Amino acid sequence: MLKFLALLIFLSICAISSAEEKSRFADVTPGLKLEFPRDEGSHPAFRTDWWYVTGWITDTDKHERGFQITFFRVRPDHVDANNPSRFSPQHILFAHVALSDAKKGKLLHAQRTARAGLELAEAKTGSTQVWIHDWSLRQNGNRYVANIVAPQFAFEFQFTALQPPMLNGINGYSQKSSNPLAASYYYSIPQLTVNGALTHSGKTIAVNGTAWLDHEWSSEYIDPRSAGWDWTGINFDDGGALMAFRMREPSGNTLWAGGTYRDKDGAMEVLGPADIAFKPIKQWRSTKSAASYPIRCTVHAGNREIELAPLLDDQELDAGDVARAVYWEGAVRALQNGKQIGRGYLELTGYAKPIKF
Repeated sequence: MLKFLALLIFLSICAISSAEEKSRFADVTPGLKLEFPRDEGSHPAFRTDWWYVTGWITDTDKHERGFQITFFRVRPDHVDANNPSRFSPQHILFAHVALSDAKKGKLLHAQRTARAGLELAEAKTGSTQVWIHDWSLRQNGNRYVANIVAPQFAFEFQFTALQPPMLNGINGYSQKSSNPLAASYYYSIPQLTVNGALTHSGKTIAVNGTAWLDHEWSSEYIDPRSAGWDWTGINFDDGGALMAFRMREPSGNTLWAGGTYRDKDGAMEVLGPADIAFKPIKQWRSTKSAASYPIRCTVHAGNREIELAPLLDDQELDAGDVARAVYWEGAVRALQNGKQIGRGYLELTGYAKPIKF
């Protein structure tokens, strides 16, 4: 699903384009066959790419935390392709990282931005190789290594894929509204194993866990009728996985919805608008933004009904330094009949302020 920070940055640096300007970018259309590892890399012909890793980690004291690592590449509307200078901003790179710790009671996060070039910030084609200075996400076969040094924490994580990529939508073409142009190419890699080290509060500790990787690329905005969206990616304890989202109208009604379920044996189920529903159970009101978020909810996905319960209530993120946006994104447990059956992440956008285009 298009991540909120990526979209807001995308909107902040891209003026509304004319039809002539839009034609400079490749279109997202049905029928493209995704190939791996080629499509795990950047797609510079499209306006934007984003790589998004979320997960749960546990230390030797059984202390659970959630984490998020996001990189995205944006190609501005107005680029002089004939400018030979290496300082010409052909692409802009952004990164966002966060740590959810129930003992701290709040979300810790950091952000970076840089123009691509001079090997200081890049998003390579052919495989996942993206970095901004000493923040990086790099692929080697079925393994990905993340190195992040933020002011309040640091990650040295290795992710290992135990399953092949999961194509979302129709063979990776993920529609976001009844308008077929409001779409992305989208795959997920669920059930990544996590091993590595977390540095936090002056200590470096060994951690392990399970993560989820999303990669999307697109050239069009989401449908301007959308005020925001709800999205979740869940790794089930039995090895299955679920991605589900809904786009919301300003009234709160669902404009569009979709999802993908893959069971432990690899059988796939594509879920359409009629198959997905998010029903709030508990609202949490932020004392900072005054926004009210449905942080505990029931997700209906086909014939499944799953309750999502947050690791902690306050996982609101203020991205004002980069995108002037506030939203909720955090670690959640998946419950059925009160019993944990999985863990993942939930993203709630457009509750503090509707997305404007």
